[in-house]
Amino acid sequence: MTFELTQDYLDHIQTAIETGDVELLRTEMADLFPADISGILDELEPESAHYLLGLLDKSVGAEIIANLDPTERTNLLKLFSSEEIAPFINQMDSDDAVDVLNQQPIQIREEVIGLLEDREQARFILDLLHYEDGVAGSLMQKELIRINVNLTVNACIEEIRQQAEDVENVYAVYVVDDAGKLLGLVSLKKIVLARKNAKIADIYDDDVVFVETYRPVAEVAEVMQKYDLDSLPVVNVQQRLLGRITIDDVVDVITEQAEEDIQVISGLSGEAEDDDSVWQRSKVQLPWLVAGAIGSLLAATVINGFQSELGKVAALAAFIPIIGSTGGNVGIQTSSLILQSLTDTTGLSITMAKRLIRTLLVAIINGLVVGLIAGVYTFIIGEPRLFFVVATSLLSVVLLASFMGTVTPLVLNRIGINPAVASGPFITTANDLIGIGVYFLIAQWLLTEV
Repeated sequence: MTFELTQDYLDHIQTAIETGDVELLRTEMADLFPADISGILDELEPESAHYLLGLLDKSVGAEIIANLDPTERTNLLKLFSSEEIAPFINQMDSDDAVDVLNQQPIQIREEVIGLLEDREQARFILDLLHYEDGVAGSLMQKELIRINVNLTVNACIEEIRQQAEDVENVYAVYVVDDAGKLLGLVSLKKIVLARKNAKIADIYDDDVVFVETYRPVAEVAEVMQKYDLDSLPVVNVQQRLLGRITIDDVVDVITEQAEEDIQVISGLSGEAEDDDSVWQRSKVQLPWLVAGAIGSLLAATVINGFQSELGKVAALAAFIPIIGSTGGNVGIQTSSLILQSLTDTTGLSITMAKRLIRTLLVAIINGLVVGLIAGVYTFIIGEPRLFFVVATSLLSVVLLASFMGTVTPLVLNRIGINPAVASGPFITTANDLIGIGVYFLIAQWLLTEV
């Protein structure tokens, strides 16, 4: 049955914490999954969360801490001493342990590593700490099952039994030579079905996909998606097996990247959380709003410069909204398609010239259809003289917006700037300004006889 956190249940837990009812708290938490307990901790004050977490089994607490939001985890662990943190770190996979320790002050980090009872875990953590964020080495965990290619199946099974104690999920058994170089992998099915005296060298698969420690995490995610992998071995430049990256870590990376792109496209300058203060949320939203307001004021200035045309044909004002909205929508649609194609690096690359030609053809079709619809409307409202003005303006705006939506992200990507910043309010505001200017210039040109 799915657990639903209610205010009544939260008050019930808070009361038990305040009264120190340890037995009730442990009984309640025993019936919940770690993810459910994480939801409770998110709603509690840090002091109460600290008390509740201290009552849990260390393996459960380790899973909860590893999956907490980084900001919430940092705030919570400020209340823990090094002696309290170390038992949780002992129970974590090495990659999760490194993520947690990297958020701690250097003194706390070194104290915790020194307090770890599992010295192999301490060694794993020290091996991983030197990798920079954003590369495969920072995602990998050291826990895996490796088998020497010269073993028999019977000896391999015994080795798996010993190594599997420290490995939470066994996705594959990696085969290495005497120097630790990755040769391939062998499935558990093959090991179970093979004869006991058979050699691993005769049954392993040497067609294995791997990445080096320095590869960007985006490339890691693409490889795992392309080949539908649950885990991916990581090697050094000599192709010696160092660790593995599991699918749960890649899902986290993909989710974080998607959230960042959505925030940028939406015009947010940083992360926004439900429990942020009013000022924090304002700071996240305000920069692009100010930029949008400035763009709108510039558009108003353009309109003000064509007061004489509006004085001659007042109906021109009725079409300003469709000019602005059409340009903004086309720009966002086009840039979104370009961003999608830029993130898909597994396919054949398309030159900028081909992209522009394709965009031009699509824009012509879309512009003609939208322009014709709006032109027909001029007859409905009794302003047939505006037919060519509106139709031509919309066609021009669609072409210009498509061009900007294509070129801007490509140029930003070429110079090393996140192309997602070309979307959202930026594209919309720029196209509003350009679209309105083009509209009135065309009106001025076609209605000179008025």
